[in-house]
Amino acid sequence: MRAIQVASFGAPEVLALVDLPDPVPGPGQVVVGMAAADVIFLDTLLRSGWGQDFFPRTLPYVPGGGGAGAVLAVGDGVDPAWVGRRVTVRTGTGYAERVVAGEEEIMPIPDGLATTTAAALVHDGVTALRLDRLGAPQKGEWVLVSAAAGGAGTLLVQLAADAGARVVAAASSEAKLNLARELGAEAVVDYTRADWIERVREVTGGGAVLVYDGAGGALGAATLDALADGGRFVTYGTADGFTAPDGESAAHRGIRLLMPLMDGPPDQRTVRELLDLALAHAAQGRLRPVIGATYPLEQAAEAHRALAARTIAGKALLLISDE
Repeated sequence: MRAIQVASFGAPEVLALVDLPDPVPGPGQVVVGMAAADVIFLDTLLRSGWGQDFFPRTLPYVPGGGGAGAVLAVGDGVDPAWVGRRVTVRTGTGYAERVVAGEEEIMPIPDGLATTTAAALVHDGVTALRLDRLGAPQKGEWVLVSAAAGGAGTLLVQLAADAGARVVAAASSEAKLNLARELGAEAVVDYTRADWIERVREVTGGGAVLVYDGAGGALGAATLDALADGGRFVTYGTADGFTAPDGESAAHRGIRLLMPLMDGPPDQRTVRELLDLALAHAAQGRLRPVIGATYPLEQAAEAHRALAARTIAGKALLLISDE
């Protein structure tokens, strides 16, 4: 099979197209023929060598964390009825024509839902619904979504608007701001402007009640100033490093800090529950992942460059087969 392999940590150029043996399912496992592989910002960090203490990778490795396709084969103890079914797969790899995964790592795709749409929800759908539960946007309250044109950000805009909240979307270009409006944002701000925090406070009448920080780093720390006293600050961004708000200052202002990244990844049961819900919402038309760019498998490096340059609005996917 064809696959992308990382033989040494480094720039996007280390993503090499190689031929590897077809995987064989062991007991309790399946082989999924990948139609689309999910590409997330974490993939770019791991490729560079970041995060070995948290996400160890033994070289060489096939990057990615899943996607969607059809089950090709099953191992001992797995119901053969899975063969031929369209599924999402969320596992430790993804940039390949075939992926082996545990039966607990796959989930059927609802009838009528495109395979690419399902692939786009494998990570960001779970993330957005997890953050939505933490933030719990309420009807009528102002919610700021920074990095609103990202994979998770576009979903958070929709979820907050669906809850009846008034959404302010922050993004870095007119095209991304227009996208946020289309998804339900009542107001938009360009966070590359020096006065964007003041603009948010003006629009919201003193600050948002809930903030989703999808940027991290210095931008994420600055975003705290767009929050009203007594508000809720949910930070999940890593593009500019982790955000470490001043806990004492936040406590003085009555702000509740929610930092799910510090709790580690959700357990398998929670992942399945949230992914099932995301797929159901998408099948019902309540949630629409924005697929901003697609690339053939051999152009994985281009996908990584575009993510790093933040030129993609929404999700990036690798299209591998016509399933």
